Amino acid sequence: MTDMIGKPKEALDTPALLIELDVLEKNMARMANTILKEGGVGWRPHTKGMKTPALAHMLLNAGAHGITCAKLGEAEVMAMAGIRDILIANQIVTPQKIARLVNLRKHTDVMVAVDCIENVKALDRAAKEKGVCLRVLIEVDTGMNRAGTLPGEPTLSLAQEIVGRKGVHLSGLMTWESHAIAIPDIDKKRRVINEALTRFTNTAQLCRDNGIPMEILSCGGTGTYWISATQEGISEIQAGGGIFCDIRYRNTFGVEHDYALTILSSVTSRASLDRIICDAGKKTMSTDAAVPEPIGIPNADGVSCSAEHGTIKLTEPSDSPRVGEQVEFVVGYSDTTVVLHNEIYGIRNGLVETVWPLWGRGKLQ
Repeated sequence: MTDMIGKPKEALDTPALLIELDVLEKNMARMANTILKEGGVGWRPHTKGMKTPALAHMLLNAGAHGITCAKLGEAEVMAMAGIRDILIANQIVTPQKIARLVNLRKHTDVMVAVDCIENVKALDRAAKEKGVCLRVLIEVDTGMNRAGTLPGEPTLSLAQEIVGRKGVHLSGLMTWESHAIAIPDIDKKRRVINEALTRFTNTAQLCRDNGIPMEILSCGGTGTYWISATQEGISEIQAGGGIFCDIRYRNTFGVEHDYALTILSSVTSRASLDRIICDAGKKTMSTDAAVPEPIGIPNADGVSCSAEHGTIKLTEPSDSPRVGEQVEFVVGYSDTTVVLHNEIYGIRNGLVETVWPLWGRGKLQ
C-alpha cells in the first residue's frame, strides 16, 4: 500500500487504521520526559499493542534502552528487525517455545520472566545444551493476582535456586501493579502503587541482603507510569501503549495523553435518519474494553458494533454524513484493535506519510 504515500488520508480505502504522527511523537516525548528525566529511570516500553518494529525503533531513538514483548513470537519479529535488548514479560514453558527461546538467545539478548523452579530448570537445561546463558527476571505478584511469586521470602527462595546455574542468569525482578490502574482517586491510586512497589523494592533488598545482586527492577504500565517512575529503587518502566492513547486509557486509567490512533470508515447505509451505518465493525475496531467514539458528529448518542458494521445512533435526525462519505473513530482500546489490521497508515497534515506493516500481528505463540 506504499502507493498511497503522499495522498490525502481520505483517498484510503476503508476501513483503515491510522496514526497521527504529530500526536504520536508528542505522546512519545511526554513519556520519555516523564520516565527518563523526571523519574530518572530507564525505559523498556511494552510493544504488545504496536506489532511493528518501526514503532519500536522510534522508541529506542526517543531514549528507550530496550523493549518489552508479551509473546516469544513478537520477540522474534523484533529481533529480526535488529532490536537486541528484549524482555519477554511472560513465562516461556513449553518445550517447543523453550527451544525457540534459546535459539533466539544466540542472536539477541533476550530476557524472560520466571516464577517457579520447574521452569527455571527447563530453561537452564536447554540453554546449557545450546551453549548460551539466558537472563531471567523473577516476576513478583504485588497485588495483580495473576502470575508471580509472592514478595519476600518466596521470591528470595526462588532467587537462591537460580543463582549459580550456568544456563540462566538472574538479572532482577519485575512486577505489574495493574490493580491500581483504574483507581479514579489520584491520592488513593498513588498510595496503592507506593504500597505495591514498596513490597517489590523491599523484596529486592532482601535478596541483596542475602548476597544476591538485583540489577533490574522493572515495572509500570501506561496507567501507572508517571507515578511508578518516581518510586525509589525502580530501575525501569515498561509503559508503551500510551504513545497511542485511546478511550480506555483516557477514561478508565486516567492517562492525560492526546488520541493518536483512529479508524477511518465509510458510511454504507442511511436507511434511517437517526442512525449511521459504517463499514467498521468488531473485526475492525474492538469494543471489549471500551467503545470507539466517532469524531465530528456532535449529535452522536452511542456506538454499537456487529461483526462487519458499526452503528452510530443520533439524538436528532440528520442526513449527514451521506452514504459514501467517511467517519473517523477514536479507537476504544488499542491493544485489541491494532491486532485486527495488516498495516497502519502514518498521517501528517492530512497526508499519508508512511505505511507500516504489522509484522507482529498473530504472533500468539
